[in-house]
Amino acid sequence: MKLRGVGRGRVCIAVAGLVLLAGCTDMNLSEPGVKAPDEAAAPQAHAEAAAPPEAAPVAAVAQPGSEATKPFAFDAPATADTPPAACRFEGLALPANTKVLAAGAYSGKESDFQIDQSGHPATTIQVAVHEPDAPVALLLGAYEPTVWTVGWTRGTRIAAVLVTGYHRQQLTGLPAGVPVLVSTYDNRGPCGYAYVSEEGAAKLNPMAREAFGRPVDVAYMARDGRAVVGKLPPGAALVTDAAAAPVEAFRLKDAPLAGQAGLDAAMRDGTLRATATAPADVRAWNAARQRSEGAPDIPRIEGGSVSRGTEVPYRSYTVLKAFAIPAGLHGAHSATFFVAAGVPAPTGDPGHSQVRFIETGSCMGPTCGMR
Repeated sequence: MKLRGVGRGRVCIAVAGLVLLAGCTDMNLSEPGVKAPDEAAAPQAHAEAAAPPEAAPVAAVAQPGSEATKPFAFDAPATADTPPAACRFEGLALPANTKVLAAGAYSGKESDFQIDQSGHPATTIQVAVHEPDAPVALLLGAYEPTVWTVGWTRGTRIAAVLVTGYHRQQLTGLPAGVPVLVSTYDNRGPCGYAYVSEEGAAKLNPMAREAFGRPVDVAYMARDGRAVVGKLPPGAALVTDAAAAPVEAFRLKDAPLAGQAGLDAAMRDGTLRATATAPADVRAWNAARQRSEGAPDIPRIEGGSVSRGTEVPYRSYTVLKAFAIPAGLHGAHSATFFVAAGVPAPTGDPGHSQVRFIETGSCMGPTCGMR
């Protein structure tokens, strides 16, 4: 029998096919003065290890698949976009007369679905390109998660596209042969991120120089989810790729409706009702709050109107069943939710909305206590 070093100086003794862990030692064979066991030591080591007192039986190791199984439900996270390795188009040589044209906005036309985990509804921007006199390198940028659809006039040649923004950006409409580079804050792209606006214009030229080797010639602002790049002749015919995926194809799988569309759906199925139709809900919440916190320490005001605390807040809903707050309720899209007694607390991200519990008079949300 031979002693064998395992790993970096690990020595184990094997007897009749069983590995005796008590006979394993860690040895650094590279240290001065430490010698590896030789063949002469083997008989003695064997004799000492052959008869351990009351040796415990070796337990069998269970192997996956050797027992009964059942399906394992696993909600895999959304696949992250793979950013390019560098802020450039590998192997692309743009003709000297190429024009770099930018288009975009902070956001496009709001949709009722999500394309990422940002909690913001996706927006959409249609881009119509007319530039028959020179090849075009497009720089498209929006802050909000956006699906871009691109069309062009006959004779226009789109040589490359850089798509950028803070949240996820998706592009459809271009032939597969057109090189596309996506660099956003969310995918930690090598070009950084930008979006086309007056306040964000300072980032556009540096980004274009890095990606295309030249600055932006002209930037076009998108309005109402549409951007015209170049001077589109009246009645000009536009084309797009025959295999272009529809905007809906980028919907995040199994994500509920976002924003107002999600609220409207909850109204239709009876999960929500407009609090304006039941102002008693507001009075009940105020009464519960006073029981919990006491009456507010304020003087009586002569000539004042009814206390604002008893008014029905703008965009308020009463929650009647288990409810998941739709994504995208930020800023002017925020709402106030009054949760009826016995109804569980809503799930989801409230955004800038308030959740008021009629039973306890408590409030949850970043704007609670603000007027």
